[in-house]
Amino acid sequence: MPTNENQEITSDQIAALLSPFAVHLSADQASQVREYMRMLMKWNKLIGLTAILNPAEIVARHFGESMYLPSILPVENGRLADVGSGAGFPGLAIKILCPALQVILIESNKKKCAFLAEVVTALGLSGAEIIPVRFEEIRSEPGFANFVAARALGGFPKLLRWSRSSLSDRGHIALWVGSDDSTRISNTAGWIWQPPVRIPESQRRFILIGRPRP
Repeated sequence: MPTNENQEITSDQIAALLSPFAVHLSADQASQVREYMRMLMKWNKLIGLTAILNPAEIVARHFGESMYLPSILPVENGRLADVGSGAGFPGLAIKILCPALQVILIESNKKKCAFLAEVVTALGLSGAEIIPVRFEEIRSEPGFANFVAARALGGFPKLLRWSRSSLSDRGHIALWVGSDDSTRISNTAGWIWQPPVRIPESQRRFILIGRPRP
């Protein structure tokens, strides 16, 4: 589905691009994605939010890969902390798909936080909190989140230590990782890991889900 970076994508194109990820949006949700993309591409020229410029690739790689999570982990009615949220992926993308989900967007870059705040306001999203610090600076307690999510973050040992102290009882972490990181993290002691789930349309990227061992 060829599109160039100056061509606005249609709702029908969005639906087709998201279908491999088991994502089906309402008309209002598709409109939210279109507005989000418009803002993303506008702000990207100023602060470099994404290296992907093709609208179709943005839908598939950013929205599709993020929105795939609820099909393999029931996050719909919980509280999700998106660590290193960046341009809002996966947290805000999942929020569009699951409006009842409470999201905490943790992002230390103040300019990116300004972008996230504008998206939250423009899309009329309630239950979305932005915390403008590094996750290590948050002195959280158990129950801070039911789910922790991180996409393209790195620094996994620190993240896992923080998540262990931040997750609710039987809470889960979801990581978007390559095959090597998936294998390495799956061997982390003190955690129970599910088999990695290959992300649709990708050969070497996976979502890895785990929870602290009691």
